[in-house]
Amino acid sequence: MAIEVRIPTILRSYTGGAKVVEGSGDTLNDLLTDLDSRHAGLRGRLVTEADALHRFVNVYVNDEDVRFLGALDAKLNDGDSVTILPAVAGGAFGFAAAAAMAQHVAAAPADGRTRVTAS
Repeated sequence: MAIEVRIPTILRSYTGGAKVVEGSGDTLNDLLTDLDSRHAGLRGRLVTEADALHRFVNVYVNDEDVRFLGALDAKLNDGDSVTILPAVAGGAFGFAAAAAMAQHVAAAPADGRTRVTAS
C-alpha cells in the first residue's frame, strides 16, 4: 500500500529535505509508525506521549481533516494523499501582543525588580 505524504518545510530535516515521501499503513497511526522507521524522529514531532496528535499539527487525508476522521485511527487506503501542516497562529492580535511584550521587557528595570506605576 503506497500513501503519499507531503512534508512541511519545518519537518524536512527528518526526511533528508524531501517534500514528499511514501509510506504505508491501514491507519494514520500505522503510517506514522512506518514513516518513523525510515525517518527517525518524525513521529515524535507529530504525536504526543499520550498517543494523540499535537494540537499544533494539522493532518489531512485527501483534504479531509483527520480530527473528523478518527485522528490517529483514521483509515487509509492505497493511493491516499496525506498532508501535514503546522498550525499557524498570530495575525494582527499576535503581532500586537508580541510588540507589547517586547516593549514591556525593554522598559523593565535592569536589576530585575518589578516597577510599579500609578495610573
